[in-house]
Amino acid sequence: MNQIEPTANTSRSGLKPALLVIGYGNTLRGDDGVGPRVADAVEALHLPGVRTLVCQQLSPEHAAPIALAETVIFVDAAVDAPKEVQFRRLEPNDTSQLMAHAADPRTMLALSRDVFGHVPHAWWLTIPAENMEFTENLTPIAQNGCAEAVKKIQSLFR
Repeated sequence: MNQIEPTANTSRSGLKPALLVIGYGNTLRGDDGVGPRVADAVEALHLPGVRTLVCQQLSPEHAAPIALAETVIFVDAAVDAPKEVQFRRLEPNDTSQLMAHAADPRTMLALSRDVFGHVPHAWWLTIPAENMEFTENLTPIAQNGCAEAVKKIQSLFR
């Protein structure tokens, strides 16, 4: 997996990444790992101008690669959500909601704005999840959501 480092500023084409896909969640907790799996699948497509970042949780050091992108898609599992993939536009919130080691996508956008002076266009892609127990396997609903999420991201390039 070609993960972005906080100081990276180029895509495979040598330019600022047009799109950063951040897949986050714990791959050892069943469906919670669907975000990283989507990011891995997008990485395997070798789409021009696309970078990926995989992490267990969002944290302040992710603000730097977020600030370098034109558009960011945050990909995460959603347990108490509709049983379909959701694609929602995001705006930054107040950085006072930032916790020491973890943050939500809106807080990460606010941190990018406050520290680096740039807020990319941002979307939150949530995938239905049912099982967060200790396993590396996805449930069928998360598997289907993973495939649908990759198709949605890939469709941005048609």
